[in-house]
Amino acid sequence: VQLQASGGGLVQAGGSLRLSCAASGRTFITYTMGWIRQAPGKEREFVAAITWGFGTTFYADSVEGRFTISRDTAKNMVYLQMNSLKPEDTAVYYCAATTGGRPQKILAYDYWGQGTLVTVSS
Repeated sequence: VQLQASGGGLVQAGGSLRLSCAASGRTFITYTMGWIRQAPGKEREFVAAITWGFGTTFYADSVEGRFTISRDTAKNMVYLQMNSLKPEDTAVYYCAATTGGRPQKILAYDYWGQGTLVTVSS
């Protein structure tokens, strides 16, 4: 499984960014795709996840209502639309995949892409 994240950058508080994750290497119908972030000096934190098959979504409380995860099964892409960004959203964002049933758990993820840095200035 290969996961390639992109779309990070520098944005002012209140702005928006869309992260993309290109997935390849197998059929993902049984997978849940997630976005996990790691801020400087902090542990990795679950952000959002989506089941590949039904498109069921999960969000961390800190991003609920501001972030939207989606997937394009035809293109094997997963997206994270981030609106109303805050300085505390600054982190490296990772795309990850799991076949486990608890996508909010970081340890459930079997495959990880490289991160993409999101910096939100105040």
